[in-house]
This record gives sequence, structure tokens and C-alpha cells, in this order.
Amino acid sequence: MQINVDDLTDPAVLDLLEEHVRELRAISPPESSHALDLAGLRAPGVGFWVARLDGEVVGCVALKALDARHAELKSMRTAARHARQGVGTALLRHVLEVARASGFERISLETGSQEYFAPARALYSRHGFAVCDPFGDYRPDPSSTLLTRSL
Repeated sequence: MQINVDDLTDPAVLDLLEEHVRELRAISPPESSHALDLAGLRAPGVGFWVARLDGEVVGCVALKALDARHAELKSMRTAARHARQGVGTALLRHVLEVARASGFERISLETGSQEYFAPARALYSRHGFAVCDPFGDYRPDPSSTLLTRSL
């Protein structure tokens, strides 16, 4: 598997992101949907990586700087047909290393609290993330689980 910075122009990447946003919006109430759109992913201070296996897009992840020491994991997604095959773990390890190398000391994220998101919460927990208080623009929300870890 290759994980590289991506410029968000590949139609296969755009399809994966569209699927990601559509699915999240179907599960979470509108006020609890925090997925970045393309403009948000292309904004300054946001890095975006795509995992490919034999040329096929199998996943993606973004990292958004909140300040000089704190970053937020965004748009973590594995293509459905590659779920539970290690893509999420590879992407998470990659982005954690990028965050460390970039000088961040903490990385946080928001994911859903619904049962659908249990595998994601378990993945983050295995990699040292723990429930935290709201950060950035987040507010307490029963549909959201906020997680953080030191780097």
C-alpha cells in the first residue's frame, strides 16, 4: 500500500469523499455532521493523503492544524470493499507520524457516538486516543465522541 499527499483532483478520490460525506450525513443529525467539504480539505493548514493499493484508492485521511501544537484528524475513510483489511491502521499510523514530524504535540478528532462508529472508536482507542473535552469549535453533543492523544 502506498500513502501519498493528494491534490483532491482524482475522480476516484472525490467519489470516496462523496460517499464518506453522504454516509455520515445519513447517520448523524445535521448539527452533528462535521465532515469537511472539498473547500475545507483544500484550505491552508490542511494536509490530505490517499492510500492506494495496486493503483486503486482504498482510503484517505486529512490533518487540520488547530494551532502550532494541536492538530485535528479529519476525513478518515476506508473504501467499503477494503474495510477491516488494515487500511485504517496504516492511514492512522501515517498521519500520526506526519503530525509528529510537523511538530504537533497533540492530535484530536471527532467521531460519532452511534453504534455505526464503534469500529472507528476501537481503532482510535488501540492507538492511544482517549475521550476528551470539546476542543476547537466543538461543543458537547450526544451524537459526537471527542478523542485526543499526545504525540
